[in-house]
Amino acid sequence: MTRPHPALALSDRIAGLLADPASVPSAWTSRPQWAQSLAQGAPGIALLHIERAATGRGPWEYADAWLKAAAAVPATTGADSYLYYGAPALTHALSCAAQARPGSYQRALERLDQAVAADALQRCEWAQARIERGALPELAEFDTIRGLAGIGSLLLRRDLDGGPLRKVLTALVHLTDDVKHNGQVLPGWWTLSGPSGRPEARMPGGHANNGLAHGITGPLALLALAMLHGVEVDGQRSAIVNILAWLERWRDRDAWPYWITAAHLTGPGRRPLAPQRPSWCYGTAGVARAQQLAALALGDQRLRHDAESTLATALLDPRALAATTDVSACHGYAGLAHIAHRAAADATPAGAARLHSATVLLLDTTHPPRTDPDEQARALLATTGPDFLEGAAGTALALLAPATGSPPATRWDACLLTA
Repeated sequence: MTRPHPALALSDRIAGLLADPASVPSAWTSRPQWAQSLAQGAPGIALLHIERAATGRGPWEYADAWLKAAAAVPATTGADSYLYYGAPALTHALSCAAQARPGSYQRALERLDQAVAADALQRCEWAQARIERGALPELAEFDTIRGLAGIGSLLLRRDLDGGPLRKVLTALVHLTDDVKHNGQVLPGWWTLSGPSGRPEARMPGGHANNGLAHGITGPLALLALAMLHGVEVDGQRSAIVNILAWLERWRDRDAWPYWITAAHLTGPGRRPLAPQRPSWCYGTAGVARAQQLAALALGDQRLRHDAESTLATALLDPRALAATTDVSACHGYAGLAHIAHRAAADATPAGAARLHSATVLLLDTTHPPRTDPDEQARALLATTGPDFLEGAAGTALALLAPATGSPPATRWDACLLTA
């Protein structure tokens, strides 16, 4: 795109409405998780203003104000912290700011890095103890939002050559080993709970989650990204191949079931998937982007072409887009536009052309022609709140790179494991 897409105006309006932490209604700021939640609080809004300041679209004063709001309470560490909450969430936001302003926030980051590294090592010990007990994991052990994949994304950025990152990668490699449970061979990431993290009556025997947010695609993305950064542990390539084989087994044209249950494993067959939204959290956008990263890491050109084609096909499919009902970063049009833009930058010429077309279509859908950006921004804030994952701040942030045709300046999307 030679000129910014009109959706950029929507992003600008949202940022303007969220410029001052003091102006945010108390209905949002009074939530217990507000200061420390990347998904639903101050750190996520800080990301928006950090990226805007880094690209010259906003002042650093706004970013600093939101970082102060995020640091207003002592950062939670240990078992109750994870990438999207507590010390890791603040570390991610400050890392983005420090990337744009080298030398800044170093004292705070040093303390936070120590806490994140200690947490990572403890989590790896828990994972190993669980394996030795012969127990199955919980989603929160390994996923992007609460688990090792998310913590690993921070270590990949903050401590590329450190022992904690290698421990995390090793734990995720072991996660891909098959296990035997009640006489049945299952993938090592099978959990006895449902997607909620609790046992669910609809899933007797548990499930294997395919999502990037909560499932095995998060570890796949981290293992691939680590290889692309030159970090590899024993068994890492085989682990990537094992996950890819699982995803290929359950693929249905250009989509994947969000999860596989015991009934899938023992039933007579599968019904074709109904059209479903191709989201980051669950769906083709997250899975295909992770596959593309894996293909680049392995040097697998066939898989690379296939992943790019699958992603473009899903994002240009009217039925899949009709199943998408909002504009959020997590599972809406803005988030899809961002992933399409990121994938296009790493794609073959043919794949890039289709993904660019998908990006424009998604931007047009996020901010339809002749829509007033100020009215749309105010309506979004009123209905979705200022959240990063599912609200207005994330929408504004996800729109920036595709609407300007530039890569992100701060790697804010490392928390999505899409880059």
